[in-house]
Amino acid sequence: MTSVDREDLSLNDAATHLLEECRMVLPGMQALFGFQLIAVFNTTFSERLSSAERMLHLTAIVLVTMAIALVMTPAALHRLMEPLAVSRRFIRISSRLLMWSMAPLAVGICLDMYLVSRIIVGTRGVAATVAVSLLGVFIVLWVALPRLSRRQSG
Repeated sequence: MTSVDREDLSLNDAATHLLEECRMVLPGMQALFGFQLIAVFNTTFSERLSSAERMLHLTAIVLVTMAIALVMTPAALHRLMEPLAVSRRFIRISSRLLMWSMAPLAVGICLDMYLVSRIIVGTRGVAATVAVSLLGVFIVLWVALPRLSRRQSG
């Protein structure tokens, strides 16, 4: 897409799109958070995972909680900063918060994928390979691809 193909949004439309994007991401984060919490109460949780692995799961829960907080912040900012208006500053800050939420979400997912892979496969090396590969996928799709697309569009 070239800059000729792009149409700039009004601040109001940009804010609407941004808040919709936050609303789109949030249910997935909340579902993951719920599954993370349920896992702890499963009787096999402490039997199949070492103490260090249970701490990894706790770390994953904290990271997903941070991602949820970051993705929910734009709505609070809008209500508290500018409930009757939209500014470029709000769009800029909220866009950054949404993007920052992707990092702890990706790492949290990868940590839990490590644990699930370790339980299924039984070896830490394979589990680590799965988790690191998945992190690579997130980096390519969430960081590299958007930057490449931005560069190509001018």
